[in-house]
Amino acid sequence: MTIAEYCVFSAVIIYLLTLAPAKVIGSPRFNNAKPRDSAFYETPLRARALGAHTNGIETFPFFATAVLLAEFRHSPQTHINELAMAFIVVRLAFVVAYLSNFPTTRTILWNVGFFLNAWLFFLPALST
Repeated sequence: MTIAEYCVFSAVIIYLLTLAPAKVIGSPRFNNAKPRDSAFYETPLRARALGAHTNGIETFPFFATAVLLAEFRHSPQTHINELAMAFIVVRLAFVVAYLSNFPTTRTILWNVGFFLNAWLFFLPALST
């Protein structure tokens, strides 16, 4: 497996772990029988954790597709790996900015992440 493919798995772990601490810290109020109970996410930090989690789910398909397309089209693996690792670093910073309530920083990081995904997606065309 390539570093970029491990990064795809890391992206899943990041969005899963983004919400997990809010649930653990929220115990005993968190009710696993109703994990999507909107009342649990009314506090600002939990709401931001849910937002970061949801955003991770939304950005994952494009990232995974971009990595796989670049690999299937035989783009330079070093470039794919570097862009994928950069995306993971940006995603981690995005989550921190989201949880810390820095909306402008969060937006900038989201745009950087999107740019990295677009670069990955178009890497096969740029490599020829």
